[in-house]
Amino acid sequence: MLETGTTAPTFELQNQHGETVSLTDFDGWVVVYFYPRADTPGCTTEACGFRDSLDAFEERGISVVGISDDPVSDLAAFAEKHDLSFDLLSDESGEVSAAYDSYGEKNMFGKTFDGVFRNTYVVGPDGRVVRAYENVSPEDHAEGILLDLEDEL
Repeated sequence: MLETGTTAPTFELQNQHGETVSLTDFDGWVVVYFYPRADTPGCTTEACGFRDSLDAFEERGISVVGISDDPVSDLAAFAEKHDLSFDLLSDESGEVSAAYDSYGEKNMFGKTFDGVFRNTYVVGPDGRVVRAYENVSPEDHAEGILLDLEDEL
């Protein structure tokens, strides 16, 4: 995990609309959350939690962006199916996820493979990591971040 106070790695990735999005495109606070696979149960729960809390994030000047190693076409279908209006970014190479210590070897059902870890970072207006959440539980994660940031904003 990146430690708090660390400068967040910059990135330029395509979103679900095929548009290039950079960390520097966001003014103010940004939640950058990493998730393993679009439209799987845990990832859907997490994404819908951010969707349902998006107004509360935006009222506090906080943007939300999700990153996975899914292709843009999968992200587009995921966003449309679940009415996700925030940016979902495609990191097919895993390079950005790795820069955020959120990509590596995983084991599932007896198979070993490289994939994205379910981690979240809150990046402050100065580009530094303010909060880091490792191996998060998708349920109520968005609400937990809002509670954690009450004293910061």
